[in-house]
Amino acid sequence: MKKIVTPFIPAFQTSRRKFIKNSALAAGFYIIPRHVLGKGFIAPSDKLNIAAIGAGGKGGNDIMEFSKSPKANIVALCDVDERASAGSRKHFSKANCYVDFREMLEKEKNNIDAVSVSTPDNTHAIAALSAMQLQKHVYVQKPLTHDIYEARILTQAAEKYKVITQMGNQGGSSDGVRKMKEWYDADLIGEVHTVHCWTNRPVWPQGIATPSGKFDVPKELNWDLWVGPAKMIDYNPAYVPFSWRGWWAFGTGALGDMACHIMDPVFRILPILYPSDVECSVANTWKTMWAENNNSDGCPVSSIIHLTYPTNDGKRKIKVNWMDGGLLPQRPDELLPNEEMGNWDGGVIMEGTKGKMMCGCYGSNPTLLPTKRMKEETLPKETLKRVPEGHYVQWVNACIDGYGKGITSSPFEYAGPFTESILMGNLAIRSWQMVNPKLKGWGDKYLGRKKLEWNAHEMKIMNFDEANVFVKREYRNGWKLEL
Repeated sequence: MKKIVTPFIPAFQTSRRKFIKNSALAAGFYIIPRHVLGKGFIAPSDKLNIAAIGAGGKGGNDIMEFSKSPKANIVALCDVDERASAGSRKHFSKANCYVDFREMLEKEKNNIDAVSVSTPDNTHAIAALSAMQLQKHVYVQKPLTHDIYEARILTQAAEKYKVITQMGNQGGSSDGVRKMKEWYDADLIGEVHTVHCWTNRPVWPQGIATPSGKFDVPKELNWDLWVGPAKMIDYNPAYVPFSWRGWWAFGTGALGDMACHIMDPVFRILPILYPSDVECSVANTWKTMWAENNNSDGCPVSSIIHLTYPTNDGKRKIKVNWMDGGLLPQRPDELLPNEEMGNWDGGVIMEGTKGKMMCGCYGSNPTLLPTKRMKEETLPKETLKRVPEGHYVQWVNACIDGYGKGITSSPFEYAGPFTESILMGNLAIRSWQMVNPKLKGWGDKYLGRKKLEWNAHEMKIMNFDEANVFVKREYRNGWKLEL
């Protein structure tokens, strides 16, 4: 199993530097030296031509963030829903527009250098891999993939195709997580043995009965492409444009939505990689639990997940606990009654042999506990490079620098194993739902009383084979994921 050298600045990988905008000379144009153009002018050869797969909602926000860099040039937009992408199409009026990303990549392959992927989780892996196979740099929204197998494939693809990669967990470029790493390395809290993570999500309908009824597909929406590699179902407005997050066919629930933001400090700071086991408990509404059409299609109202990680040296274990749906860990004794625990979106508390530290979502507002230690302690000096340009522009700059030189905070060599680890929680939840769709099965198969033992090398649950169906899903005809 390949070990990550450092989660902040990945080891350089030897590779040739790919020319940006290499079609310019072939088309008969000359690249003018920068000094001739004048101070502040960016030569065409130093610009990054970006195509977006997903141009509405979060995808539209991503494109705007990239465009804040004078080196970014948005040249192509793809979205299956013309309603969602209307704002982006208007703002980037010179960009070529598409509905099918496969058509866009084929027609624009000589015109683009990089691709942003911001679709429902269901399509992340196939869209990203298709771009990487054309030697295009990729930025993929969190979670990196829909299931564990896909995350492993994208990790391998990044190394195989030698492209710059970044997952969209913006907190990975924050100062907060770097401060916490410096405190940990300075031994201010000792060896961490227990971690608590939580979020207020879901803030969309979740833990409800499977949608039913017949509806006409809006003329602006290509429903077949929206469903993507999932099993075809009838259109229902309950899924589009946002509530797909609560359905397993398209989303990954509260855990998939927020853990890449909230748990990022855990994986950047602690010496862990893959869990050895996972267990969970879940909650649904009373009405939903006993509904006739409750067939485990959707994510639960709330969940608690317990993961065990061996440290990379194999000498000890670290317990990581996750709560969502409004559930919270017990307040630390060191936290005063009126002091905020985390922030509105969630937080992390790390318990060590010498003390504790806490932060909010995105690694925000890091603090030692009790908070008075922040004034009493001599805090270490900065040792880790900050990212003042931010997560998005960092990726743009890295793409222009080229593979082997450009550095990102969440390259797939880090984001892939991180995503696999997070999705272990969903594997446990779905296994629980498989056996207990109506809280039946109170005997040996009651997974609320069992741990699932994980073999990361084989990507396999060793003590409950039925659960392995959730490691790698089946795609419908016309869709494939081949490295």
